[in-house]
Amino acid sequence: MNWKRKLKVASVVVVVALAVYLALPQNHYIVRALIYQQVNIDDYKIFHNRTVKAGTPQPWRLHEKYNSYQLTNDQLKYFNDFRTVAFLVVKDTALLFESYWDGYGKDSYSNSFSMAKSIVSLLMGCALSDGYVKSIDEPVGNYLPEFAEGDKAKITIKHLLTMSSGLSWDESYSTLFSLTTQGYYGKNLPKLVLNQTVVKEPGKTFEYRSGDTQLLSLIIEKATGKTLADYASEKIWSKIGAEHDALWCLDRKDGVEKAFCCFNTNARDFARFGQLVLNGGRWNGEQIVPEEYLNESLTPASYLFDPETNRNVDFYGYQWWMINVDGYKTWYARGLLGQYIFVIPSLNAVVVRLGHVRNNNRIDGTPEDVYQYIRFGISIVKSIENNE
Repeated sequence: MNWKRKLKVASVVVVVALAVYLALPQNHYIVRALIYQQVNIDDYKIFHNRTVKAGTPQPWRLHEKYNSYQLTNDQLKYFNDFRTVAFLVVKDTALLFESYWDGYGKDSYSNSFSMAKSIVSLLMGCALSDGYVKSIDEPVGNYLPEFAEGDKAKITIKHLLTMSSGLSWDESYSTLFSLTTQGYYGKNLPKLVLNQTVVKEPGKTFEYRSGDTQLLSLIIEKATGKTLADYASEKIWSKIGAEHDALWCLDRKDGVEKAFCCFNTNARDFARFGQLVLNGGRWNGEQIVPEEYLNESLTPASYLFDPETNRNVDFYGYQWWMINVDGYKTWYARGLLGQYIFVIPSLNAVVVRLGHVRNNNRIDGTPEDVYQYIRFGISIVKSIENNE
């Protein structure tokens, strides 16, 4: 057999082996990942979804200075460079500023990506208030039998909330074979997260893991007997005046919600989560999320060590981030492509940014654009205040 024929035979063998490998059910996600290549803010169109039903709409009232602020050339350039599709500021419960780009508008849906983690945290607070979950210090095994024995029995709900579970999740976004890629494109999220192993002692080290959030959602589902989307509708979405139903992407038809990422709505309705937090968990006088739990959520888990920054955690609580920018304490939810809900209590303001690209240059472990968008929001609020 000459070398050309050998090469041809070898090529056929490789193709057949690859086809067999990709045909295995557990590897179907690879085909989807190869087809779509990059995650996108419109990915709700390629997944099955469950509706998060809204209640009676409560449109934002417009601030008397609504959209009187003119973005500077530097601000416009920054928005353009990172392909921003929405930037919005709510001040004193009124819509102060909003702008949209790239064909998106006030009713356009966008994937939340990991902002959904902060929503799941709020829902855990609701489950505690309802008595479905007794305490965040409970072992996860009280709800998920796969965690009832061995090292996994040491993991508590609080460990999941603070990203300190010590589990084996691989938070790699660019690797085809990572658990995060499999979680995003795969069709059996419960199996994926329940089959993890313990690789570090829980409650000691902060390591960001989407699998921790997915486990929180399974606990909520098991404890309440309801889907995550239905519980979110009942406890939050139907009560905070959302103007649109939201969509929560599923791992398969009639499956479970991709709790670690994919809550889809528009900028105006995303801002309602920020306003709820700014209100201390209340909406129209009703305590929706327990205030004590929310306060804990917005307090850094400073007893944890962060290997990335080589210091104790001063930036993360229960699935919510926190930062101080120019003296302005800010709580925020953040997503992979630069999706942000910022809550700035001293200004009584909420800022939302949605877009296609995040600035991944880091300042002390934090994406650079976090600072920029908070400063843009501060500038808009202060400019209006100074001209009144």
